[in-house]
Amino acid sequence: MDGVKVFTATKAKERGALGDKITAWLRASPPKNLVDVKVTQSSDEEFHCLTVTILYTADDSSK
Repeated sequence: MDGVKVFTATKAKERGALGDKITAWLRASPPKNLVDVKVTQSSDEEFHCLTVTILYTADDSSK
């Protein structure tokens, strides 16, 4: 395992844009192999939090 990246959003507009944010990060950073992706949702009476946790290894195939 080379890294973990966590994306989180609480507000509805932020949750709606989370996929675009993750895609932008994947395109802007060096190639990687996704090992696992966990999506977690939690909430209370007021807030709903969406978290996407990405575990990855470096993609050495370009070497």
